[in-house]
Amino acid sequence: MSASSSKLVIYAALIGNALISLTKFIAAFITGSSAMLSEGIHSLVDTGNQVLLLYGMKRAARPADEQFPFGHGKEIYFWSFVVAILIFAVGAGVSIYEGIHRLQHPAPIQNVHINYIVLGLAILFEGVAWFFALREFTRAKGKWGYIEAVQRGKDPSMFVVLFEDSAAIIGLLVALIATWLGDISGNLYFDGAASVIIGLILAGAAVWLAYETKGLLIGESANQRVVDGIREITGRHTQITTINEVLTMHMGPDFILATLSVDFVDEISAANVESAIATLDNTIKQHYPEVKRLYIEAESRKNFLQQQATS
Repeated sequence: MSASSSKLVIYAALIGNALISLTKFIAAFITGSSAMLSEGIHSLVDTGNQVLLLYGMKRAARPADEQFPFGHGKEIYFWSFVVAILIFAVGAGVSIYEGIHRLQHPAPIQNVHINYIVLGLAILFEGVAWFFALREFTRAKGKWGYIEAVQRGKDPSMFVVLFEDSAAIIGLLVALIATWLGDISGNLYFDGAASVIIGLILAGAAVWLAYETKGLLIGESANQRVVDGIREITGRHTQITTINEVLTMHMGPDFILATLSVDFVDEISAANVESAIATLDNTIKQHYPEVKRLYIEAESRKNFLQQQATS
């Protein structure tokens, strides 16, 4: 997904969630529904999350400087992790607390028809936002499966919004079903139970998002396709006898730092080593533009194995 597409999806979700959140809070105030209040908190948290993602994308786009020579690309990973924490601590925590409180002190929902209208409209609006996010995610994932694309994707903005929208739709359906069950049965506990379930849904989404973002924040390698491609290009070079290792790390969604340790033929001159490294650098970057920095170390296979044995 391009940066412009990511921003478009986030802006659409931001506007939609802000309006939906306001509507839910008004409905919760009128009806006294715990599930509707949890849904309002959910949408409010999602709105704040989109603001944080946009801020993270802006920070990540800053150029490299003396203090951060490899740029600020990992900022998007940090703010995506903050989003996961907010979903868990605020969204899930408050929803579960409100649900437990309502279960301990059940109360009837007033003007229940307002809940039906607001939840129906919210499902419609969230469904449109979800479809838009899914379309962009499907376009970006290529031939990967959906779960694989989340696990192997290096741009968290590609799946954070889809996560949030999916959790939002499930939560809305839970709230709608609980409202209907409570309405037809007169059971006051459905509303509080729905709030707890919504909180658990948010907690699950937050944990999964945090897990997927953690590797990127620590320093995840490039996808195997890129690593194998670098190895294959290097292996074709006639003046290289052995590839000792290929190490990669994402410094941002579109910034790969790569290091190679190779063993050149014994009779090669220093000038030819320099020329070979320059050629290899250009070839790899042409095939994989996301490789922004490439460091090639000339190291004999024997020395490399000795260092590996002692490390």
